[in-house]
Amino acid sequence: MNADEMEVFDTTIDDADERLFSAYFKSEFAQTYQEKSLSYKEALVAKRVLRNNCLTLAGLLFFGKEPQTIKPAFTLKTVSFIGNDISGNNYINKPEDLKGTIPELFKQGMMFLKSNLLHLQNGKPFNSIGDLEISEIALVETLQNALIHRDYFKNSPVRLLIFDNRIEIISPGKLPNSLTVNEIKYGNPVIRNNQIALFGSHTLPYSGLGSGLRRAFQNQPNMELINDVAGEQFIVKIPRMVKGKY
Repeated sequence: MNADEMEVFDTTIDDADERLFSAYFKSEFAQTYQEKSLSYKEALVAKRVLRNNCLTLAGLLFFGKEPQTIKPAFTLKTVSFIGNDISGNNYINKPEDLKGTIPELFKQGMMFLKSNLLHLQNGKPFNSIGDLEISEIALVETLQNALIHRDYFKNSPVRLLIFDNRIEIISPGKLPNSLTVNEIKYGNPVIRNNQIALFGSHTLPYSGLGSGLRRAFQNQPNMELINDVAGEQFIVKIPRMVKGKY
C-alpha cells in the first residue's frame, strides 16, 4: 500500500474538517454527498479519506483540521538567505515552518516566493506590479510537484530556499522505481502518491497528466533537476538574475 493510503493511527473522523471535505466533494462530483444519498462517513470512506475509522494520510493532508499536530514533519520550511551557501547563518527572511493542508501549504509557499523574489518592470508602467524574475508557471509546477510527489514515508519537510543566485525546491525522496530525470522532463511520470495526486487534481493547478514539468521548462529552460539518490532527495534549482543576467 502507498504511504498516502495508509491509516494514520490515533486519528478519528473528528480530525477531518467537514467543511473542506464537503467543498471538495461538490467540486469533484457537482453534487453534495447528501445529494448522492451518502452519509458524511460513507462519503469519507468512498473517497478513501477514512479507512478502518482512521484518517488516511491523504485524507489528513487534504482535509485535516490541523495536520501538523499529528504529522509535525510534513511542513514547508522556507528561508531566504543572504549569499549562496546553505550553511550560511545570515538570512533576509526565515518565517516559521508553514503549516496546513497541502493546498494551504501551496498557497503559502507561492506567497513566500512572490514576496521574496524580484519583480521586473520589463517595459511596463512604473506603477505596475511587474513580472517575477522567475517564471511563475515554473514555480507553480515545481512547488506543487514537490508537495504531491514527495516520499511520505520520510518524516522530513519540503524545503523552499532562496539564495542570491538561485532558488532550490527540495523534496524528500529520490525518484521512485527506475524513473529518470529525462523521463519526467519529457512527460513520462510514475505517480508515487495516487490518492494525493487525485485530490490535488481538484484542489491545485495540477492535471496529473505529466505535462507540468514540460510547461515549466518551456517557460524557464535553465531549470536544473537533480535526483540525489545518495541523499534520498529530489532537487529543483532555478537560477536567479544577478545584475540583470542569469
